[in-house]
Amino acid sequence: MLTKRIIPCLDIKDGQTVKGVNFINLRQAGDPVELGARYAREGADELVFLDITATVEKRQTLIALVERIAARLDIPFTVGGGVRSVEDVGVLLAAGADKVAVNSAAVHKPELVDAIAREYGSQCLVLAIDARRTDTGWRVFIHGGRTATERDALKWGREVVARGAGEILLTSMDHDGTKQGFAIELTRRFAEALPVPVIASGGAGTMQHFVDIFTEGKADAALAASLFHFRELEIPALKDYLHENNIEVRR
Repeated sequence: MLTKRIIPCLDIKDGQTVKGVNFINLRQAGDPVELGARYAREGADELVFLDITATVEKRQTLIALVERIAARLDIPFTVGGGVRSVEDVGVLLAAGADKVAVNSAAVHKPELVDAIAREYGSQCLVLAIDARRTDTGWRVFIHGGRTATERDALKWGREVVARGAGEILLTSMDHDGTKQGFAIELTRRFAEALPVPVIASGGAGTMQHFVDIFTEGKADAALAASLFHFRELEIPALKDYLHENNIEVRR
């Protein structure tokens, strides 16, 4: 059995780590370099860095900050935000990222997924999907959750995997920051339908929520932010709890 992964997320705005609820009401959560180094020491399996305003500000990801964080890590590092081209991916990999997450640009130009997978391999490409429940089902949102699309979330997941995405970072906007639990039904649908790993994001509040998303939700990895940033939950204690609940994790 593959071990389940615990992944802290650094949402970055103006060079600082921030966290909100349902993608709004952001508050500062600390220095991203120090937070990243702390998570690596504490046993995080990977780290995700998302420059959450790069796309709407029409700029590239904060490369110098990526380099500073990467220099302190010995765990896989995924970077996203403002990625619009194959060349952007190359720059981030050169700066120290192991994987690159793409979201809005792929929705605007789906063939970008094919091009990145061809150039750098599917193992480097994480497709981030921000989904919100609407009257017509789970819909894809872009531009940091600001813009609704007509795309059905699961159909989009199937398309990008067929185009070469190696992993899905699935965020429920309805659950984000609420600490009421992950979107189990949504995550399970993705995990059962797709042949690539699914990272669940949005809603973690207790250790039991991680058990639920790994068992009922069938996620391969679980991502959280404020829960770890503000030490409401410590990674070593979480991994002990998962182990006690017969969930395989790296310790």
